[in-house]
Formats: sequence, structure tokens, C-alpha cells
Amino acid sequence: MYPKLQLFIGGKWRGARRDMAVVNPATEEEIGRLPCAALSDLDDALEAAVEGFRIWSRTAPRDRADTILRAAALLRDRQDEIARAITLEHGKPLAQARLEVIRGAEFFEWDAGEAMRTYGRIIPAAPGHRFTVHHHPVGVVAAFSPWNFPMSQPARKIGGALASGCSIILKAAEETPAGAIHIARAFEDAGLPAGVLNLVFGDPAEISGHLIPQDPVRLVAFTGSTVVGRHLTGLAAQHDTRVLMELGGHAPVIVCEDTDVEAAAATGAVRKMRNAGQVCTAPTRFFAHESIFEAYAAGFVDRARATVVGNGMDAGVEMGPTANARRVPALTEMVEDAVARGATLATGGARHGNKGYFFQPTVLLNVPESARIMQEEPFGPVAVINPVASLDEAIARANAVPYGLAGYAFTNRADYIARLSDEVEVGNLSINTLEASMPETPFGGVKSSGYGREGGTEGLENYMTVKNVWHASQIG
Repeated sequence: MYPKLQLFIGGKWRGARRDMAVVNPATEEEIGRLPCAALSDLDDALEAAVEGFRIWSRTAPRDRADTILRAAALLRDRQDEIARAITLEHGKPLAQARLEVIRGAEFFEWDAGEAMRTYGRIIPAAPGHRFTVHHHPVGVVAAFSPWNFPMSQPARKIGGALASGCSIILKAAEETPAGAIHIARAFEDAGLPAGVLNLVFGDPAEISGHLIPQDPVRLVAFTGSTVVGRHLTGLAAQHDTRVLMELGGHAPVIVCEDTDVEAAAATGAVRKMRNAGQVCTAPTRFFAHESIFEAYAAGFVDRARATVVGNGMDAGVEMGPTANARRVPALTEMVEDAVARGATLATGGARHGNKGYFFQPTVLLNVPESARIMQEEPFGPVAVINPVASLDEAIARANAVPYGLAGYAFTNRADYIARLSDEVEVGNLSINTLEASMPETPFGGVKSSGYGREGGTEGLENYMTVKNVWHASQIG
């Protein structure tokens, strides 16, 4: 069920002198050895990507799209095999892993269509002159994907790069490498030219520090923490390299007094525990109108307590473990800090069981703004529910963090929806749903949650350069 772990460079699979363990977070057992790229491997990947870009950038958009679609079809065909590998390394329930494989395929399918729609335009000019605008692939992309979605996060980066005509060197997450390896295998089998897609693993600082300063690298695409994103942005700026950054979030949920309280509470609890809360768009800071606060909190807590926690391979499990051993003490400290500052621990708050990196579904009520969890993303199955007296207060508190990736609201009032749409400071606002994005919609953040967009018609813009051509029919 678990693939052989290798680097993919220049169309060939290879090992490395150094390796590291990949551990199943549900059992704490080693399930594979992951090769770590040396600097010579990175140089080989860069050389391969330069040649891959030469070939791929000159490939017709329809031919690029056909290759991407073939790879997406293979991923769909291999859904069960890939999902089982993801559950083994990440811990998420098998049903969620299967959905993630399909979501990754959908990203590729959307980008394949967009590959044929990178239109230019003609700008009106004086007689004898013509202005035309052209879009060209930016070049070699150095991309970095996180561990929380082993399939769909690499798919976003690879899909955007390949649809645009770029080549890519992807450093995928060392904790969860199987999704990216399956993607590389699918593209290999789909006939992608050698060097267009290169996959490496290893020390993140060493890899980013070596690749980003290289002249052929013209875009750095990163999904991860704000702290690391700022460091990579600074490194890229030293070499005039553009960046695409999807950084951390701390998503607010505004629950208005006119909503269906029972349905909103159940939806919030289920969505909060998805992926064990390890989602950059996870709903975390819930602000419920004071007239419904008690009922909403009670319904939320009841559903959170009912969450079935266990090994993702087991039937009926709704929430698996957190990703690694570091998460359990980090979440425990954050909960203890909130309680020490006056918050009420309604449920959870500690490790679940004594095997694996499980943390109990946790709900905190009446949490003061001074608590760490009100300013720092917990990235775990911990929800905060606070009462608010008005929509004004809810919006102000929703915006009172430096992050702005996703936000949510539950209401049926048109005037509330208009205000929320205008005033909540996020890149993605969802109303009466806790789904943040689809392949056809642009996804990205504002403020400290990054810049640039993935998905939608905007998704390829970061991977393209714009050239204006001025053609005069006569010299002079």
C-alpha cells in the first residue's frame, strides 16, 4: 500500500545517501525511508528543469493540456491506492483521503483547460501601429508544499506551473511524501517530457537556500507558515525573483442571530475536526450572537464530543491523529494558556489515548483576547466560541488578527451579507458553508496570509509574464 520513496529528477527515479524515516502518526511505526537530496541532486534537478522548460514552453497549449488530463485520469484510476498511502502517512480517515485524491485531479483538470485560455489582446492604436499583449511562461518554478494535504497541495503548484508552460522543481513535505510521488508517477506515465517535473525531499532550509538564488528560478511558490513565507520572500527579493505565497490563517466564523442554530453548530463542529483541524482555512474563532450563544455552543460541544477519533484505516472514523509528536504538547500548552486566562474548557483539551499523536476534539468558551489562541493559529482540533453583541462587534473581532486567508458567516439577511462581503478582511469569504474554495475559484490571502492566487482564471497569472509588442508598419 505504501510506495517506494525516491527522488524524481530529469525523468528518472533515484535514491540518495541520506534518508529519514516516514512515520505513521496513528501507530508511531516507521512505514518508509525517504531519500534526502544532496546539493548535487539539486543541481541536477535545476539542469533538468532548464532543459525541461526549453521543451515544455514551446509545446502547444493543447498538447500541454492533453498531457495534464492524461495524468489526472491516471490519478482518478489509482484513487484507492493513493488514498491508502496518504492515510498511512498522514492519518486522515480513508474517506477523506479518497476525496483529496479527486480534488487533486480536479485541480489538474481545471488548469488543463486554463492552459488553452492564456489569451493576449490587441490595444487600439494610431494608423500604422499595433499594440499586442502576449503572455509567456515565467521560467523554472521552485515550489514548496506542506504536509497537511499530501495530494492536493502539490497538485495546485504542479498544475499551475505545467499549464502555464513552466517547468518545476517541487520540494514536497518530508512527513507526507506519497501524494507527490504518485503525482510524479502519473505524469511520467502520461508522457510528460523529462525535466519538466522534478521532485526532491530533504532539509527545507538547505533546499530553499540553494535553489532560490539560482538565476533560472524565476518564481518561488510556497504554501506554509507566515514565518517561513516571509523568510523565503526575503530570500527571493535579494534576487528579484517573484513569489506566490499562501500563508497561515486564523479563520473567523460569524454566526448571526437569524441562522438555523442547530444546523450551523453541527456543521461548524464537523468541519472544525476535519483533517484534525490541520487546515489553513479551518474555522477556529467562532463569534456567535449573544441571543443564540448558549444554544449554539451547546450544539457545537455535543457534536464535537461525538466525533469518532481513531486510526484513519478503520471504518467510521471521523478524525485521525495530528501530524507529528510536536503537535500534542503544542496544542496542550495553547489550551492551558486559554484556561489560565479565564476561558472555559467545555470539552477535550488533552491527548487522546496513549498511542499515536491523537488530540481530543476541543472546545473553549468565553476566551479572552489576551489568550494566545486568539492571535495564533492552533492548527489542530481546537475551536473557540465567544459571544458578540452585534454584527459590528463580530466583524471587528474577526478582523483583529494579522491574518486574512478565509472567513465564514451564517446568515440569511441580505443586508448582513452585503456588509460581510465588504468588510471582512479575507481573501475567501463563504456564507452558509464552510468550504473555502473550488478549482474554478481564486484562492489566496490578504494581510499576513500571503499574496497571489491559485485556482480560477487568476490561477495562472503568477506563472506568466506579460509582454507588450509595439509594431510600427514603417520605420520612423
